[in-house]
Amino acid sequence: MRLKALSKQVAIAIIIAIIIVGVAAGYFAFQAGKSPASPTSVSSSLPSSPSATTSRSSTTSSSSTGSASPTEARLASEIVIGVTDKVTDLDPANAYDFFTWEILYNVMEGLVKYKPGTAEIVPGLAENWTVSSDGKVWTFVLRPNLKFSDGTPLTAKDVVRSIERVMRIKGDPSWLVTSFVEKVVAKDDRTVVFYLKQPTSFFLALVATPPYFPVNPKYPEDKIASDATWGGAGPYRIVKFVRDVELVLEANPYYYGPKPKTDKIIVKFYRDASALRLALESGEIDIAWRTLRPTDIQYFKQQSGFKVIEVPGSFIRYICFNTKVSPTNNLLVRKALAAAIDRQQIIDTVLLGAGEPLYSLVPKGLWSNIDAFKIYGDANIELAKKLLEQAGYSKDKPLEITLWYTPTHYGDTEADIAQLIAQQWEKTGLVKVTIKSAEWSTYVSYIRKGQLQAYLLGWYPDYLDPDDYLTPFLDSNANGWSGTGFANETVNKLLEKAQTIVDQQERAKIYEEVQKILAEQVPYVPLFQGKLFIVTRSDIEGIIPSPTMILMYNTIYKVQG
Repeated sequence: MRLKALSKQVAIAIIIAIIIVGVAAGYFAFQAGKSPASPTSVSSSLPSSPSATTSRSSTTSSSSTGSASPTEARLASEIVIGVTDKVTDLDPANAYDFFTWEILYNVMEGLVKYKPGTAEIVPGLAENWTVSSDGKVWTFVLRPNLKFSDGTPLTAKDVVRSIERVMRIKGDPSWLVTSFVEKVVAKDDRTVVFYLKQPTSFFLALVATPPYFPVNPKYPEDKIASDATWGGAGPYRIVKFVRDVELVLEANPYYYGPKPKTDKIIVKFYRDASALRLALESGEIDIAWRTLRPTDIQYFKQQSGFKVIEVPGSFIRYICFNTKVSPTNNLLVRKALAAAIDRQQIIDTVLLGAGEPLYSLVPKGLWSNIDAFKIYGDANIELAKKLLEQAGYSKDKPLEITLWYTPTHYGDTEADIAQLIAQQWEKTGLVKVTIKSAEWSTYVSYIRKGQLQAYLLGWYPDYLDPDDYLTPFLDSNANGWSGTGFANETVNKLLEKAQTIVDQQERAKIYEEVQKILAEQVPYVPLFQGKLFIVTRSDIEGIIPSPTMILMYNTIYKVQG
């Protein structure tokens, strides 16, 4: 994941992006949110998800037809979810990857949150909030009698302590706080006041991310708690964690909201997609989520007793170049490698069509997107050769580069993608590629330390705004997590300016300019916009796919018998 406006003369306008991906083609519908000063109450009902697409065998009944409702049937006490992903740090001060954030969203909660299945922000731990006329002071009033999952009272001081802790630790996601918040104060036990450095139109969306979540006082004040199980104040709490083996959650008895539909959620970690598929077929797990192979998805669509749910969202994949080490510190090299990429070949050969070519870090369909990288074309071998020759390389003196990938975090297709990219680069006759891999935690460590030359990564939105696809990548105050070392003061100033503007057209002009600089400097090469799928057994109900792509467990249930 990652980095994740308001005029001083008007009230804050929150720009919330609702992303809807259809089966045939993806598109995003974005609409302005209502003023946060008068929030509506959170409903305890479970809305349907019209933007999700479900495939199932004709022998399987529909979720809305022929199935007993949760109140009419006896529900299973536990559900097992299988993943090939990994957890990094169970600490919102340092965790900055998709699946760890998913766990944090289920065992913690913020002052505000997303309404299930939508991009609408609604009250969470805060029952209401107001904003000053200049857009720089946000005041949140907590619900009464809140408690952490172990029964410890949760007050405004805990919110302040947690935010200040993120600021002190300065982990990967800390910029989500430090780039925007000047200070945070507990006015009394239930009132939290944020003083911003500048008006920020999407501040509510930032508050809905894990770095803003209040954490249990058991978390150490000045260091990362990588395997912490103390959690926060979400619908579930962690009762067991065996790294890379099993994570067990149970319903939080102190949660202020509706009780989760299933008392216990067990997450099992699998070494690869083959093991995950076998676990689903054998009944060892109820849900396979992140990540089966494209061939597995096609297989389960044809099988009775299973459902395949397409998750709407804006998942992107890209290559990172370390601009501080040889040979990728050479701009001509980066441009040449960008020109040699054949996106459609990757999509057709590896993804079996489950993706769309991407020519910017801002996803297609999201306002301000431009196809900036089309200046290089696709599989433009002649341009790649010309640029490499200008950089001093030849058949006798080829460019030698190492391309890295991580084998399970993004699914079993990673080795195939890396191999195909290597072939595309070597097609120039002037490049020699060595491919290496490392499991996710080691991979992240290498990236953080700037030890890799070229490497594959993916991005799931922190918050639904173009800023989330540019600032965390290109702002030198926020992109330390990426390992590229990219820094451009002009880009920094443009991104900061865009964050303070309300008018979407004006922001779009700035973001278009930033995307042109991105294509000119090439610290990243966008590859494709992907699709995610959840495959479940036919008796699983209550899955509500979200534009944020995070799976919330508290609405999921299984009808017994």
